[in-house]
Amino acid sequence: MSLLDNAATSTLPKLVQRNAEQDPGGAGIREKSRGVWQTYSWEAYRDIVRDFALGLAALGFQRGDKLSVVGDNRPQLYFAQLAAQALGGFSVPVYQDSIASELVYVLNHAETAIIVAEDQEQVDKALSLKDQLPRLRWIIYDDPRGLSFYDDPILRSFNSVLEEGHKFGQAHPGYYDAEVAKGGPDDIAMIAYTSGTTGNPKGAMLSHRNLIATSEAFIQVNDVKAGDNWLSYLPMAWLGDAAFSLGIALVARLTANCPESPETVQRDLRELGPDAMLAPPRIWENMLTLTQIKGSDASPAKRRIFERFRSLAERCELKRADGKSLSLGERLGLAIGEVLVYGPVRDQLGLRKARWCYTGGAPLGPDTYRFFRSFGINLKQVYGATEASALISCQADAEANPNTVGRPMPQVDVRIDDRGEVLLKGPNVFRGYFKQDDVTRDTVTSEGWLKTGDAGFFDKQGHLVIIDRAKDVGKLSDGSAFAPQFIENKLKFSPFIREAVAFGDQRPFVVTMIAIDMQTVGTWAEKQGLAYTSFMDLSRKSEVAALIGQEIAKANATLPDVQQVRRYLLLNKELDADDAEMTRTRKVRRRFVAEKYANVIEAFYGGASSVDVTMEITFEDGRKSTLNSTIAIHGQGTAEPARRAA
Repeated sequence: MSLLDNAATSTLPKLVQRNAEQDPGGAGIREKSRGVWQTYSWEAYRDIVRDFALGLAALGFQRGDKLSVVGDNRPQLYFAQLAAQALGGFSVPVYQDSIASELVYVLNHAETAIIVAEDQEQVDKALSLKDQLPRLRWIIYDDPRGLSFYDDPILRSFNSVLEEGHKFGQAHPGYYDAEVAKGGPDDIAMIAYTSGTTGNPKGAMLSHRNLIATSEAFIQVNDVKAGDNWLSYLPMAWLGDAAFSLGIALVARLTANCPESPETVQRDLRELGPDAMLAPPRIWENMLTLTQIKGSDASPAKRRIFERFRSLAERCELKRADGKSLSLGERLGLAIGEVLVYGPVRDQLGLRKARWCYTGGAPLGPDTYRFFRSFGINLKQVYGATEASALISCQADAEANPNTVGRPMPQVDVRIDDRGEVLLKGPNVFRGYFKQDDVTRDTVTSEGWLKTGDAGFFDKQGHLVIIDRAKDVGKLSDGSAFAPQFIENKLKFSPFIREAVAFGDQRPFVVTMIAIDMQTVGTWAEKQGLAYTSFMDLSRKSEVAALIGQEIAKANATLPDVQQVRRYLLLNKELDADDAEMTRTRKVRRRFVAEKYANVIEAFYGGASSVDVTMEITFEDGRKSTLNSTIAIHGQGTAEPARRAA
């Protein structure tokens, strides 16, 4: 029986109450503050949500009002969202690193009435924008440090709202329970703004039914247990965080754990040792880079041991994937490797206890995927979209495959239309875009099928395979298929390459722009005795260009001839969300990048050896600056120093 069939468990705030009744002393959520993990029991969780909701009511918050949270993952920001939902309002999480223009757009479009900010930094940002936010009535802050002398009447502390809520509850007994009881599964719980790869973000309206049904479906096909520890570190505005830290956590009674800060995530991850983990490809790529750096920095003897057992593990993983049995020698080697290499690496990454891990949000390169699985990490792929409540399909433990995203989840129907686009129907499909009915009609068919915008197909085993964004899949001028993400993921397996953007649609061959990984390339340069002063200086070194050429050659060796990279260029700055080159979830805005670097693309195919580039740099406060430079274009990646392509 679904929780949605019971009026007492049909919304997220009602699930908070259920959890407090069934397991009052159990750990509901934790946060690490000043080096100490502080736990809120489910009973305390319920009481804070109730008192904050009553405080919001005292401040005039009503059904249909919007409450935005901005900051790093903090229990108070989760409590605030549930409190707003308990009163029939909508929660609207926004990205904490958004620049001013992005925040103004989302907060105004969502008609935000109350902002709950983590700390002084976010309060300052909100105060600087308040004249541009006519609907904003209150700014509530959690961390009071640095705010003692702020006297703006729009400001309230989180604790003062709790106190006011306690008084309001005494004066209005039964008010909270009555408001929660009014809530139904089809009420809007949240407006989650899309990443905006093709323009301004769109506000996807998600109901309690969407979030609860999706959570139940995920739990049905995964080993999720009450009391499991979950690390809540992903941006709160990314729906993947809400799906797990609110949806699945409340449905299955997981314990969400908030790290001390973004800078301490890796340390806190090791200390916590979560039972499960979700991370976008960028995180897995960073972990791989960290592991590769530590391996290369070890003594010669340790480095040989690491490489030997790494090679064995990857070879055995490929055999297992092909359904072949391992020899006695291979099994013995893996047992020794578990003691010497695999176990210690999992421990360093904080994943020794993890029963399952998922990657999602964008494709993960097969080589990176196999690396982690070969080291004993049960890494699987999940596929989703904001409009589908974050989850569409996922892989079972026995069906992990780097080339698919698994089977559709229970109650979700997926089909491929005549153009190869993935369509789906189910209880996870959103209620529409906020204030954009015309766009909703273009996205959801009259029969209720959601258009994902992704190109894909089903393999012989019935697993869904995602090729790329449908609009990005193209052909080379000779008619050969061109899927840029596939090539880029091959390149990003290199620890020296942070980002890659490939071009080739309707062109004779593939070219790519590379953003180096400052940390790993910098470490390499220091070992080579190369002095440098900045990212730009480092990226212009001919030795670095040759290094990247060798890495491209390695990737080319695994690609069909027609898809191999023939020319490349090293960018003199990282691709940045503040400059609109990427979304806040680290997805490349291809159309914008192609327009911004149009002269670079023409230089690639015109045979030029260099190109003049003018780049606009955007600072957090909205100020802009320009960067002018001449960048060298290099020939196809080979094991020899880079040379100009013919």
